[in-house]
Amino acid sequence: MSCNGFVALAARDLRLAWRRPVDAWLAVVFFAVAASLFPLGVGPEPQTLRQIGGGVVWVCALLSTLLALNTLYTSDYNDGSLDQMLLSGHSLVLLAAAKALVHWVLTGLPLVVAGPVLGLMFDMSPRGLATLTLTLLLGTPVLSLLGSVGAALTLGLRSGGALLLLLVLPLCIPVLIFGAGAVSAVEMGMSPAGHLSLLGALLLLALVGAPPAAAAALRISVL
Repeated sequence: MSCNGFVALAARDLRLAWRRPVDAWLAVVFFAVAASLFPLGVGPEPQTLRQIGGGVVWVCALLSTLLALNTLYTSDYNDGSLDQMLLSGHSLVLLAAAKALVHWVLTGLPLVVAGPVLGLMFDMSPRGLATLTLTLLLGTPVLSLLGSVGAALTLGLRSGGALLLLLVLPLCIPVLIFGAGAVSAVEMGMSPAGHLSLLGALLLLALVGAPPAAAAALRISVL
């Protein structure tokens, strides 16, 4: 699969998602609703909300991303399109990378946009909101890339959704820790540089390692 094939596959998946807007909006709606419940349950104390805001938003972002992973390859697997792609001789690495990119565009990117809006409910400072946005921008692609590996491994299995969560969730814990830690550091008057650097390193590792791992998992699951 050439770069043109990568773009064509990504555009195809985006068009298919446009025809099923409910699937695309489900993760964003869950993210907004789940994060909105915490201020109601914890109370209106600004200091408490600022302390938990980064962690709450990141936990909701992680769960929202995992919610949409089960459909990453399922529709193409069910209608036989995935078999044709695998047998065509095109690069499975680019196939996996295109799937992860589309997943991030449909789920991660809306979370990056919605994150600062939800951060306002937790009385975050302007610098805290900017840091939250940056951490989501660095961290959500890692979640999509790791999720693509889990989705490929559990493809076609019974109760694959539950197994997918068990596989992917432990791998995503470092992203959650560093993302929430960066926001908490800013709110406490400290520098978030260390957390952001580690998030950037995780993103680079995921970009290099996740697509080949997902391609190998697809060979095991389908061929």
